[in-house]
Formats: sequence, structure tokens, C-alpha cells
Amino acid sequence: MRSIVSIPTRRRRASATAVALTIGAVLVAGCAYEPTPVPKSAEETAAAPADASDDAPECTTDQGTLASYAPDADGGATVQRIRDRGRIIVGISADTYQMGFRNPKTNKIEGFDIDIVRAVAQAIFGGGFDGSSSIQFRVIEAADRIPLLVDGDVDMVVRNMTINCERWEEIRFSQVYYEATQKVLVGTELADELALAGEQFEVADLAGQRVCAPEGSTSVDNVREAEPEVDVASAPNHTGCLVDFQQGEVDAITGDDTVLAGLAAQDPLAVVPDQEPLTTEPYGVGVGPDSADLAAFVNAVLEDMRTDGRWQRSYQQWLAPYLGDGASQPQPVQPYRSR
Repeated sequence: MRSIVSIPTRRRRASATAVALTIGAVLVAGCAYEPTPVPKSAEETAAAPADASDDAPECTTDQGTLASYAPDADGGATVQRIRDRGRIIVGISADTYQMGFRNPKTNKIEGFDIDIVRAVAQAIFGGGFDGSSSIQFRVIEAADRIPLLVDGDVDMVVRNMTINCERWEEIRFSQVYYEATQKVLVGTELADELALAGEQFEVADLAGQRVCAPEGSTSVDNVREAEPEVDVASAPNHTGCLVDFQQGEVDAITGDDTVLAGLAAQDPLAVVPDQEPLTTEPYGVGVGPDSADLAAFVNAVLEDMRTDGRWQRSYQQWLAPYLGDGASQPQPVQPYRSR
């Protein structure tokens, strides 16, 4: 472990708490986030009653899981049904700052995910697109995403949703539109000290420091695996972690980089330094189980956004100020799936 780092975080934050909490009080709702649940332990799994599904083939998430359908700008029955209705119904978050949130100044829902929604709606309705009536935003919780799609209550979900094998068994996905990663947010003092020393941040720099992650999340296990000497503290969610960070109770926060960007946007004494990610979380647009044509249409829109630069401009506006300029739109995984 490098020895250059000395973190007077708690003393520094004690003097800055009033400023940070004032900023956080305005936008703290913007960092609400449902962490990935911890898998059941071996004991819990063994104690669970067996059923017919125990004999089913194992569902494995691999690179092929990220493959979607060939882009199709014409769409099909689902896209036509949305046109006939005159609006698209989309499940979103309104409290994930920088991704999908309600701007308190304008009362409008904005963010990186929302730019994806608007691009799809504009492509569906063309010259008939009316931003005020062509999209029906439905604010949902993470746990509601799949049930609402399966029941047909929403046409699609754009809510920082990770693609995996189990979810493919219930719904359909677009190609990956953003590859999120688990990273660590720290105070600006630590980041500045590393920068002066010409060093890139590593989780090992937090040995002996307190790192906050939501209770019951896999983020806890991931950061402990990377640096066993980290002192992991927990909070109910990332909102609680931000409050603890601002009060000097913890030295760092870990989670998806998209969530950390929202936290850094709310605290001038926080930063997500350049670092190697702990995990990857590929986000996709979710659609109903019988809506492969809509997924293919979304893929065509995403390719248009790559060509005309809209994806990159959206990233630069919402995420680059906090995560850096290095990200680019993921390429589709091939071969494509059959419809």
C-alpha cells in the first residue's frame, strides 16, 4: 500500500459541514438509489424448499447476454400501437440526480436517461412529436420495473437498469446504452494529494478508512475484496451515505458511477477520481416480453445518437463534469438476437 496519503477528512469536513449540508438539503433527494441485493448465503439456499425450477438449466450472464436485436427504424406492431395511442408510457426515476430527476428550478424531469427517452419518442412520432404530450412519464421504484413491463402498464423502462440473464427471461432489452461501473467517491483533499504525487487513486489508498455503501448491497463485498483493510460503514441508501460523508462520519462512498456523479454534483468537496472500476453494470432500455420490435427500434435510435453525436453531448452535459471525458457509447454486441 502506498504511504503518501494522509486524510484529515473529518477535521476538514467539520469546518465545511454547514456549506455541504446546505447544498445537500436542496438536492439530497436526487441521490436515492436501490442497491443490488446481496445473494442468499449457502445456508439460506440449502434451507429453501426445492421446486421444479431447481432442475432448470442455469442462467449465466456473459458477454452474449448483452446482445440485442438488429436496429430497425421501421418498428412493428408495438411501435405502431404507441403511435396510434399518441404517447409513449415510460417508467423512469425522478430522484436519481443527473440520470433522471426533477429539476427544482424548472419542475421538469431531466437527465441522461431522460435524453434517451426523448430521442426514442421523437423518432416514433417524427413531426408529430410534442414533448408535453407525446411522453407519459411514470415515476417508479426499481422493484417495479419488471412487473410493470410484464403487465404492459408501461411501454419501456429507462431507469439505470442492468442487463442480466435472469431479466432476459422475463423481459426484452435494447443494446447497452451505458456501461456503468462500481467506483469510489472521495474527498477533494485525497484526490488533490494523489494528483500532486502523480498517482492514480486505488482502493488500497483507503486502507484503514471508513467507506460507506448501502446496507445489504454487493458493493460492500466488492470493496472488501479489493482492500480487506477498508472499514465498511453502511447506511440505508446512498442518501444516508452522502449525509454521513458530509458530516465527516465516513471518508468515502462506493456505488455505480452514475449514482456517484449525482452525489458529487451536490457536494463541492467530493469527487470521483480516475480509477480502475470494481465491477461493470451494463444499462439497457427494458421493454415488454412481446415487444422485441420496440427494442429493435430503440437500437436504431441509439445508433442514430451515435452517428449525430447526441449520446456524447448528453454524456458531456450530465455525467462528464463528475466522471471525466473518457466515456463513449458502447458498441452493440454481435451476433444480434433473432426476433
